[in-house]
Amino acid sequence: MKKYLLPLAAAAFLAASCDRVYVDEVVPHEPVITAFTPASAPVGAEVTVTGEYLSDVTAAYIGDVQVEIAAKISNTRLVIKVVSGVTSGAVKLVNAQGEGLSDATFRCTFAVPEIAASLLQAQADMGESIMLSGTNMLSVKKVFFTAEGYTEGHEAQILSGTDDELIVKVPYVEDATARITMTYFNGTADVETPQASAPSITVMRYVPHFNAYEFEKTAVGRSITLTGEYLNNIDRITVGEEEAQVYKSAGELTFTVPAGDFPDGDTVVPLTAWYFDNNESIVLAESFTVYVPYIKFWENIQAWAQGRVPENSYASFFSPENGKLYENAKWKTDLDPVAMRLHNAQWGSANVPKPGVVSDEDYNSVVPYFFFSAVSGNVLQVNGPANSNGQIKNFFVDATSTPSNDFRVPGGNDNLPGTPIITFRYLDPGNATENELIQKVLNDEIEKLDEETFPIDVTNSTIAGISVTSLAGGVKSSSWCDHQTTTLADDSGYKLDAVFIVAYYQNYGYNPDQRAAGIKRLGLLHVKQIDWGVYTNGSTTNYGSTVVTFDCYWQKYDYDYSKL
Repeated sequence: MKKYLLPLAAAAFLAASCDRVYVDEVVPHEPVITAFTPASAPVGAEVTVTGEYLSDVTAAYIGDVQVEIAAKISNTRLVIKVVSGVTSGAVKLVNAQGEGLSDATFRCTFAVPEIAASLLQAQADMGESIMLSGTNMLSVKKVFFTAEGYTEGHEAQILSGTDDELIVKVPYVEDATARITMTYFNGTADVETPQASAPSITVMRYVPHFNAYEFEKTAVGRSITLTGEYLNNIDRITVGEEEAQVYKSAGELTFTVPAGDFPDGDTVVPLTAWYFDNNESIVLAESFTVYVPYIKFWENIQAWAQGRVPENSYASFFSPENGKLYENAKWKTDLDPVAMRLHNAQWGSANVPKPGVVSDEDYNSVVPYFFFSAVSGNVLQVNGPANSNGQIKNFFVDATSTPSNDFRVPGGNDNLPGTPIITFRYLDPGNATENELIQKVLNDEIEKLDEETFPIDVTNSTIAGISVTSLAGGVKSSSWCDHQTTTLADDSGYKLDAVFIVAYYQNYGYNPDQRAAGIKRLGLLHVKQIDWGVYTNGSTTNYGSTVVTFDCYWQKYDYDYSKL
């Protein structure tokens, strides 16, 4: 047998400097187990194994279950830890040379967990984290809260635990009083502690309550505001099977009737508020009448200029086609993947892509959308996506600290335009013809947007008698809002009535010399309120944390010049 020994001088030095010295022979050999103790123990217990050739053990088992090697003490001694799933069996150790098996059999004991009722807090909010103190808590596999009068419990998430305590998250329960039970393995099957003797806790159920309300027939895109208590606990509002966009606080909730797939005219559906993780609901109206007019209308949309802070949800892009406000993070995947794929290859000049690059199929696959951005001069600008190849990159999906280019909407500091071609024409209240249209918007008198109500004169470049030679892909707020712009300052609740004609063009339909031609659909944009918010990051200071509230009318069907 070949042995590797320390030189005499080194051995003498170690003997002089250490109380106990192990000079092990390094001999390739499979593990040999002579004994282990204790012979039985619960999950979580440590078992000391003695034998030979244990230093290079790579895996340990009890029966067929692999267990943890807690410590390698020497070549003749190591410690393993009993894990969940172990029942009984021989101890097996494995190294590169083979495996060693114990003659004796280890038996796992299965401790029954028990909650110390005297240490359990009296009450907790639903969703709150609480501590369950007791004994044998490491044997717990699941925790259930069962409401008084119910037989089926709801599983609580186990956040962490030791043998003396578990931290769990209080789940949804149907009643304020709930009993807490636990499941564990008894050696044969998973069993549950008896419910009859289980400790109980009062779960605070802050059930939403709505004040008296009465619903009238409501058009899609319109908003309804309800008041009450604990309305911040509402998860969603459904109109029939369609989910509405919701803005909520504890005392007030506003929802916008979704477009869905409702046909033109009246449709009667139930109106329902869901809460407690959609486990419970309040039927607000058994028969709620949804009206689909001959125009699309979206009310009280709140879009954020560049979404510079997390409180603003990073949601800046609005589509008048479906009434959706798109999160910045979804721009390149859900909203405009065509722009990402072409990656500036389609760019010719503002609103004019290179001939033949963008197919009609690609162009029409992207819903029309627009956005508000912060620009120099302490102003905002309403923008069409194809107006500039340098705008989209100024929007962020995360800007809580100095953002890297990875957090820009395109995923980098890339100059690329969006796909839809959209322009705007601000209506001047001082012009009689334009003011007449403004007043119709303010008085909610717009019922149609079509060839009859908004005729386009391509030759004279007018829409409904209003010159549109100044239709532009971006219009700065300095021309449509008299807000003080000499200094940057937060200023919430700034009211205004700025109305715009919006033109959405066909693919390659925009002609800067004839802006009334090639229009696919028309819209009217009514900006009602601006919550000016200053964003500062290093040398960057602008109104990128601003919220813009607006209404939008949108043509329901493509414009047909042949009907003029």
